[in-house]
Amino acid sequence: MKIGNLELESNLFLSPLAGYTNLPFRLTVKGLGSLGLVTTDLVNARSLLEQRAVAFKMIATDPREQPMSVQLFGGVPEEMRDAALMVQERGAQSVDINMGCPVKKVTKTGSGSSMMKDLGATQALVKGMVDALDIPVTAKMRLGWDDQNITAPDLTMALEDVGVSAIFVHGRTRAQGFSGGVNLEGIRSVKQAVNSIPVIGNGDVTTAEAARIMLRDSECDGVSIGRGAFYNPWIFKQTQHFLETGEQLPDPTFKDRIELMRAHLKRMIEFYGEGRGCVQFRKVAPWYAKRFGPSKFFKDRVVRLSSLEEFEEILAQYIDWRNRFCNDTGELLERYSPGAQYSSITDGVKQESIKVPKGAVENW
Repeated sequence: MKIGNLELESNLFLSPLAGYTNLPFRLTVKGLGSLGLVTTDLVNARSLLEQRAVAFKMIATDPREQPMSVQLFGGVPEEMRDAALMVQERGAQSVDINMGCPVKKVTKTGSGSSMMKDLGATQALVKGMVDALDIPVTAKMRLGWDDQNITAPDLTMALEDVGVSAIFVHGRTRAQGFSGGVNLEGIRSVKQAVNSIPVIGNGDVTTAEAARIMLRDSECDGVSIGRGAFYNPWIFKQTQHFLETGEQLPDPTFKDRIELMRAHLKRMIEFYGEGRGCVQFRKVAPWYAKRFGPSKFFKDRVVRLSSLEEFEEILAQYIDWRNRFCNDTGELLERYSPGAQYSSITDGVKQESIKVPKGAVENW
């Protein structure tokens, strides 16, 4: 697959997730294979221009993860252009514009989902970035502000006219937040609006089967996965294999998950330092534990993690505790295996359900 002049390994993408898609995680999933393009957490363009250390940390990259894209948000055309030039100089292979974030602190600045309400101004902002950059510019959007304002198809046409290289579309409106099901027909309407650029679907893809259904029913060119990758970092490899062969790869073992979690933590410590890296990992470790079977013993302790040594102690104690739920060969007894629930992309097939923000979007 190609995004502008970028040749990608696959048509599978890592979605940006606020507070999660940092360099250590991107390296962790990229190393498992079949991931075409990674994207950073959303970065405030103004913070980059003010040269804030936290913003520079968010766009840090490593040759092992490339190609990578930096996602920017902001509502001032000159700031977005200059910030895009900055990330290009610092090693990004693509720049993505956030037009989908529904959070109030983002939309009130004229960025995020609010960019879908004024197509002319948004088109002008994007044109300024495309004209200034040598790398591809893409846009991530929702279907519209609400059900009465489904603007994604028109906005997509406007952006293609000024040279955007690809569109990522989450199959919900801003007003929906994460409620209801992903609208695959809505994603298809965006695909039908373009002449030649790829459209990548997003939302509720937690398994290889869900990715297949999205590709089939929305006719999109690729799939972008966010929370599904935290729940199962192997999802890109599993999905590409399934799409190519129709066969499901076996699930990683408990040992595989432990080894990957340990490698992820070590990357966090290397990147942030031991203290901050462990604090950051407190919100990541419970995602791994979702696939461990009984894990309360582990989760109750790992959320207070403060050092790598402490992590190894917690892990050793947990493995000993977990053995009571295993058979003589060390396999988890079937009644304790992690269960699956129905999600909105099923086609009659059981899919994994993942927690998402609840309540009114205005309160996020």
